[in-house]
Amino acid sequence: MVSGRAERAMIPIDNSIAGRVADIHALLPDTELKIVGEHFLRIRFDLLGIPGTALSQVREVHSHIHALGQCRRLIRDHGLVPVIAGDTAGSAREVAEWNDPTKASLAPPAAAELYGLEVLATEVEDDPTNTTRFVILADEDTFPARDQLPEQVVTSFVFQVRNVPAALYKALGGFATNGVNMTRLESYMVGGQFAATKFMVDVEGHPEDTALRHAFDELAFFTEDVRMLGVYAAHPFRAHVPAGHGRR
Repeated sequence: MVSGRAERAMIPIDNSIAGRVADIHALLPDTELKIVGEHFLRIRFDLLGIPGTALSQVREVHSHIHALGQCRRLIRDHGLVPVIAGDTAGSAREVAEWNDPTKASLAPPAAAELYGLEVLATEVEDDPTNTTRFVILADEDTFPARDQLPEQVVTSFVFQVRNVPAALYKALGGFATNGVNMTRLESYMVGGQFAATKFMVDVEGHPEDTALRHAFDELAFFTEDVRMLGVYAAHPFRAHVPAGHGRR
């Protein structure tokens, strides 16, 4: 996208079981790309092996680190050795190439047909509500105005608090007093320095809304830096998430 060869990109950012996708917190603030949308996808994994393999023969399971983390029950119950791969589909391709009945892949169902593998176990994810949130990125100059978006809007941003007592408490206070719902708050270290902490945040509302505008005004008093990442329509999935979704 940065080179102009693509107009949109979609990257995973959170999973209801495994949590934050590693390194995304570092990628988003350092790019000029903006978040222009989001998508929630129900994630399903099958255990795939070479044709003729019995589950009892499998010793190693290969997949992306997040897929392995989302299927821990299967790994534990069958005494499998988890091996990290670059991605789920890539692990299926490698299992097919190795042609070794002791190696299997955790991958989406379509990978079985794509690489000629046999399904040894279906829907092996730990939680039947296993869902990943993706954000859609685009090279946009500005954020959409309030009248260009529907009623339900998400605003994403990153901020760094001043190094003073109770700075985070005071920085977040404006969202509470103005009735702004914060749906995501995650901290991460800047350049490995424990004293330099940034926070990635999602809130409901548009910066032009009175409540959110006032909250940002208060935030400015207690922060050294605020970086807007995106203003975009909330995905319909948000309206139908049951209480405790993804919790165990």
